[in-house]
Amino acid sequence: MQLKHLRTLLSPQDGAAKVTCMAWSQNNAKFAVCTVDRVVLLYDEHGERRDKFSTKPADMKYGRKSYMVKGMAFSPDSTKIAIGQTDNIIYVYKIGEDWGDKKVICNKFIQTSAVTCLQWPAEYIIVFGLAEGKVRLANTKTNKSSTIYGTESYVVSLTTNCSGKGILSGHADGTIVRYFFDDEGSGESQGKLVNHPCPPYALAWATNSIVAAGCDRKIVAYGKEGHVLQTFDYSRDPQEREFTTAVASPGGQSVVLGSYDRLRVFNWSPQRSIWEEAKPKEIANLYTITALAWKRDGSRLCVGTLCGGVEQFDCCLRRSIYTINPS
Repeated sequence: MQLKHLRTLLSPQDGAAKVTCMAWSQNNAKFAVCTVDRVVLLYDEHGERRDKFSTKPADMKYGRKSYMVKGMAFSPDSTKIAIGQTDNIIYVYKIGEDWGDKKVICNKFIQTSAVTCLQWPAEYIIVFGLAEGKVRLANTKTNKSSTIYGTESYVVSLTTNCSGKGILSGHADGTIVRYFFDDEGSGESQGKLVNHPCPPYALAWATNSIVAAGCDRKIVAYGKEGHVLQTFDYSRDPQEREFTTAVASPGGQSVVLGSYDRLRVFNWSPQRSIWEEAKPKEIANLYTITALAWKRDGSRLCVGTLCGGVEQFDCCLRRSIYTINPS
């Protein structure tokens, strides 16, 4: 897979204005961006900005600037957006099907600590991590939340498998935990899977392995039961910085990791049963990459940065020109 820069969706600022989270809708028609100013910007599939709305604090008496948005995800029907905040709350906004529809809060889930990451894998089920180490489930139908499992360590990352029926959480102590709503007959174990050498802020669940990376500048691919398949070590590369975020392609055959001014692309080779690194995408003055979001049809990758920029890339495995013989 290759990445080709298409356009800048949001221009970077002169100072820090972090893109905290991004998400594509399931129907590929909407793309949402949230920056440090806690405003959600909505784009259409062509990258044109069409709408926006401001998020709300859990308690107005602490003011509108008392929190950060740490997680965001569209509902499976693409008409709602879940917003996870550091002031211990998740709001679900009904955004409607058409641009300009009124944004209404239809669910709220109050928590006991800051929400640190969030996914929406199934119709009524939002999965999220907390600063206190718990991974919880919010049911939008019953308007209740419950604990799936608890740890003693801050949840730094959360991802799902391609089907959305399994989740992985990464924790500040390096622990990676796996949980299945349905293992789909795989027979794979649940619970603590591996102890990564550093907090796995960059965590992706691909088809054939789990890819994790962080501040030690090493990318590790783990097998289905936590054994190390491959290690890519950039710790001696003076041009490389810590890995901050990762995302797997919708089909699970490619993984992209972000660091500083650089995207590293890995493609799974079915013939060799290993990950092969493609040429890194290096972009001067991009600065630290803070968010990645892959369009559900696999055609676009969006990259958010510390300075508030959002860049859109075309993703392609191979391009061919076909000549049709008129005879």
